[in-house]
Amino acid sequence: MSIRSNITPKTREQPTPTLAMHPKKFALWLFIVSIIMLFAGLTSAYIVRRAEGNWLEFELPRIFYYSTAVIIISSLTMHWAYVSAKKDELGKLKAGLWLTFLLGVVFLVLQWLGWVELVEMGVFFAGSQSNPAGSFLYVLSGLHGLHLIGGIIFLLIILAAAIRLEIHSKAMVRLEMCATYWHFMDILWVYLFVFLLVNGI
Repeated sequence: MSIRSNITPKTREQPTPTLAMHPKKFALWLFIVSIIMLFAGLTSAYIVRRAEGNWLEFELPRIFYYSTAVIIISSLTMHWAYVSAKKDELGKLKAGLWLTFLLGVVFLVLQWLGWVELVEMGVFFAGSQSNPAGSFLYVLSGLHGLHLIGGIIFLLIILAAAIRLEIHSKAMVRLEMCATYWHFMDILWVYLFVFLLVNGI
């Protein structure tokens, strides 16, 4: 004799939904957290060292204002590329990625020109004429620039994938990761820029 189960379809145990994150996205967020910790430590050290005295006061070169505007605009073009991919507007996706790449390069060039202007102002990274204020500015902007170069390389990889039609509404993971990192670089620079303006350089 067979025994009928008293478990109805409604009462059968359903699998518990998980909130698992894509492994590559999780690794990216770990990397972002490590960058946050690095710059939090540097800005804290900046405040402590400034309070000790022997601090050179000078105005931030105007060109850093322009580079800040450029990187903010690059976040807008990256978002445009992301939205275009979700709509499968692949032409706009590639245009948005190209614009973001070009703006990223322009940002780095402007940062370099800002360094040149600092040298002309007598603000050096190291040497007998250097001062902790200038050294911190070079370190903060330089480390951000290095991380942004990594973002530009990532962006070129995504752009190549988009040209091969590998990025679209059904394959968004790589683009989402690139966009997340790029927006983070944008926010990080704006934070550093405002930090330097508020705390005096």
